[in-house]
Amino acid sequence: MTTTVRSPRIDLQSFQQELANRLAAKTAAQVESSRLGLACGGERFLIRLGDAAEVVAVPPIAGVPLTQSWFLGLANVRGNLYSIVDLAAFIGREAALLQGTGGQSRLVLFGSRASDLKAGIVVSGVLGLRNLAELTPTAPEPDAPAWYGQRWLDADGGAWQEIELAQLVADPAFLRVGL
Repeated sequence: MTTTVRSPRIDLQSFQQELANRLAAKTAAQVESSRLGLACGGERFLIRLGDAAEVVAVPPIAGVPLTQSWFLGLANVRGNLYSIVDLAAFIGREAALLQGTGGQSRLVLFGSRASDLKAGIVVSGVLGLRNLAELTPTAPEPDAPAWYGQRWLDADGGAWQEIELAQLVADPAFLRVGL
């Protein structure tokens, strides 16, 4: 009777590769079903993780004359100039409070998946990650802008409005910053 002995090295390599593949697939699925929660203008919004390049404290912003009140101006973030929009003011709510260091307001910079436009939106705060599996889809608001995506309810009945950043940056009103 001959016994075949398999090389432990090959098994270990196969196991490691299979584990890496499973982790990558799980991580991709988790990222797709996760959204970043944002507070803005008294409402709660969700954006896809891939649509945001990063979230940073609001840097100093240089105002630009003869622009819409919701267009805050330009900010230098690590050597790159970004157009900065107050999302609350843009949607017709009370403007975000731009607090100094330690404040709750944050700047969400658009990622390349959303747009090649070097822009960002100021929000009142970041509410962390939300898993779509824990939310229930609901009917959209009447007369919602085209860049509003799915509307969701959480377990407490709180509403979350998903924002499609790629559609927001294509909205002519968003692009029309001049007076």
